[in-house]
Amino acid sequence: MNPSTHTATGSQASDTRLTELVEQASKGNRLAFDRLIDRFQGDIYRMIYYRVRARMDAEDLTQDVFIRAYRSIFRLREPDRFRSWLFTIAVNRVNDYLRNKRVRSIFKSSDERTDFYPEASSPQEQPEALEQVLKQDFWRQIEQIAKKLSKMEREVFMLRFLDGLSIYEIAQVLKKSESTVKTHLYRALTKFKKEKALRHFLQEDSP
Repeated sequence: MNPSTHTATGSQASDTRLTELVEQASKGNRLAFDRLIDRFQGDIYRMIYYRVRARMDAEDLTQDVFIRAYRSIFRLREPDRFRSWLFTIAVNRVNDYLRNKRVRSIFKSSDERTDFYPEASSPQEQPEALEQVLKQDFWRQIEQIAKKLSKMEREVFMLRFLDGLSIYEIAQVLKKSESTVKTHLYRALTKFKKEKALRHFLQEDSP
């Protein structure tokens, strides 16, 4: 059998199994939903941690995302869109968190840390999956470039390169057309590629 054919067949089987799990979970099957959690918890946790930069908060928000998903999965009409639907819940939850954080900071006497890169912490406090990428110097560079991006450019860039979503999925998450997503991603890439130190981070085909 052609290796590419075998890979495609495996992918189709995986997609079919995912759809079955979503359909079962939407009917109240808790075991099926638990399997969905096992499959996507790491992705959602990393996505949230990249943005909130605090392990405990990321864990709480991840749990909240899946609670919300469990309560509303019966409304999901297209099971094959479960992944992007889940990321939509996560993006909205993170935005709520950051919005509340900004409001709280107004009433604090001391300045609250608002830089883009994660807080320095001991190795024990960082998720194992992120230990190799959450380098302070690297994130300081990311922060400097991110300041040059619009809100939409920044979100599209993060969903594409940090969270690994496809253009199609990003369009679903942000409720934008694929052409709009590609435009914002192109603009973000253009700004990032001007930074030699970060070119290795973009070892992926542009849309």
